[in-house]
Amino acid sequence: MKKTLALLLALCMIFGLMAGCSSSSSETEETETEETVEATETEETADEAEETEEAAETEETEEVAEVASADDIADTMTSDDGTYDIAFITDVGQLKDKSFNQGTFDGVKLYAYENGLSYKYYQPANGSEATNDDRYDAMVSACENGAQVVVCAGYMQEDALTAAAIAYPDVQFIFIDGYALYDEDGNVLTNVAGIAFQEEQSGYFAGYAVVAEGYTSLGFSGGGGGTNSACCRYGYGFLQGAEAAAEALGVDVTINYSWLYGSSFQASPELQTMISGWYENGVEIVFACGGSMFDSIVAAAAENDGAVIGVDVDQSYESDTVVTSAMKGLSSATSWAIGKYFDGEWDDIGGASTSLGVNDDAVGLPTDTWSLENFSVEDYEELLAALKDGSLVVDAEYPESVAELTFDHVTINYVE
Repeated sequence: MKKTLALLLALCMIFGLMAGCSSSSSETEETETEETVEATETEETADEAEETEEAAETEETEEVAEVASADDIADTMTSDDGTYDIAFITDVGQLKDKSFNQGTFDGVKLYAYENGLSYKYYQPANGSEATNDDRYDAMVSACENGAQVVVCAGYMQEDALTAAAIAYPDVQFIFIDGYALYDEDGNVLTNVAGIAFQEEQSGYFAGYAVVAEGYTSLGFSGGGGGTNSACCRYGYGFLQGAEAAAEALGVDVTINYSWLYGSSFQASPELQTMISGWYENGVEIVFACGGSMFDSIVAAAAENDGAVIGVDVDQSYESDTVVTSAMKGLSSATSWAIGKYFDGEWDDIGGASTSLGVNDDAVGLPTDTWSLENFSVEDYEELLAALKDGSLVVDAEYPESVAELTFDHVTINYVE
């Protein structure tokens, strides 16, 4: 009997232990299952977060890619704290002049947009009658509102820019169509970068192209009254290119050449009347070399079935009268110079005069949009290559008086 009871107790203990082991194993399996689910959910959450981040980056990239040009970016923007990273001080004329001011500001907008920076433009008071004090006040406003870089357009900014650079040594100034500046003791201002262009090269291309196209009665209407070095280089290059093409073709060319009604770079009834008279008397195409003067010259061309050469930027989008444009890379050069500061490479350009030309891909003609038929892209590329390798040289030292120039195949009618 006792043996039977002992056997029964032993069997109960064995079954109890088996039940306990079974319960423990089940709990372990459940725990492991829960941990596996949690790990899987964590991995899925991480994957979803990564996918969301990648989608956001893709969306941001697509948003930037959708901006086809600076025209798609607002001219004014408001920063959260009311300060601005980059400021632009306009030259005389309008911001939207379809030329110098607009091309420079496009570079500001594009760089700021692509790099998440804030920007603002300032137009000095009194418009075309702006004084050095007006320009200086605009620069002070830019600096006081936090601008790290101030882009100033046009040689007329020199005096005001010199004063502002001295007053704000921690602000970097980019002088477009400018040069290195110095304080009253002759020390170079290292916070000023002068960026200029070899406009004589693109002027040469334009002169050569239109004569090769078949035009033999040309006009040049320049801004700045003959004191603007960029316009002078454009005009002198234009004459040289016309002479070279005329010699190659064995033809004679006449050019009406004038600085009248262009001192302020503005459109005017007087300018339009003069250019209309040129067309009426046989001029076939006019180089509109002076910002908003373009509007008056295009209007005269449209009235007289004439043709126009644009300047600084591709102006073919503005009028069907535009055959081609003598361009310089205002937008790209401005963005490049701003980038020098934000990339920590300001010393490359600060305190120096930088001149950009064909070897920098900074000047030329717009082959995709011109309406030239007899002068081919291949012809243009030959000229471009010759200028790059030095076998063709365009003189940049324009004379004091164009009226005193003589050519073998070009006759200049100097209008004053």
